[in-house]
Amino acid sequence: MAKNSGKLKWCKVRLGNDLNWWVSETSDKINWDIDGLSVIDPRQATHILESLSALKEYGLQESIVENAFFTFAIDKKTDKNTVRIVRVTGSVYDDEQYFLLPNNLDDESSPYAEFLDHITSLQIKMLNSTFKFEEKLTIEDLEDEIREKYHNDYMEGKAIHVFPEIMDILEYVPEGYSLDDEEEDFDKEKEDEEDSYDDIDDLPSEDENIEEDETMHWDEDDDDSYSDFGDEDDESFDSDDY
Repeated sequence: MAKNSGKLKWCKVRLGNDLNWWVSETSDKINWDIDGLSVIDPRQATHILESLSALKEYGLQESIVENAFFTFAIDKKTDKNTVRIVRVTGSVYDDEQYFLLPNNLDDESSPYAEFLDHITSLQIKMLNSTFKFEEKLTIEDLEDEIREKYHNDYMEGKAIHVFPEIMDILEYVPEGYSLDDEEEDFDKEKEDEEDSYDDIDDLPSEDENIEEDETMHWDEDDDDSYSDFGDEDDESFDSDDY
């Protein structure tokens, strides 16, 4: 479905026992099958975008990321652990706190499928650039390991939530290797380099405090309302209930 389609205006999503959000109803019942349909919440979206930033130097195309998701904002609470979210025109890169629904109606040829293929290719490119493997990693290596991880779920017909599906790609490292080790080596080299300038008095000090990102507080009170999409009799959503 095109990003500007007007058929998908709202979704009802429920918080599952796995603490992930799953779609229970949509405004477009003809085109959307809600069986196993999952949605990324704002905190998960922030984490994904932070993880994607590591792939920018390897050719990440933001347009592919953008087209892969529909953006939604909270409208109101409709039941216990269930909220209604409404379609918005915002970008996944906005500072707003959006829910993200994968644009995957066309299965293998969907924008979401293109996104998965894109980040898989870049993750392999990044790993081959970072580590000196005896034989270069291939996309098939990553895909085979992920398929093996979810083999039982596939066989039992269990739905796989979109968040771990994405993060399994972005966090993939072959057995016996660790990106953390590479970061530690880099930090050690940086520390040794800084020690060599001890005799210089006017070097600026580095502030190591990390300011908290407001986008991570997606559950704070939000006075914005999108009630035009809902029934006036529905109970207004209060983020303090979540």
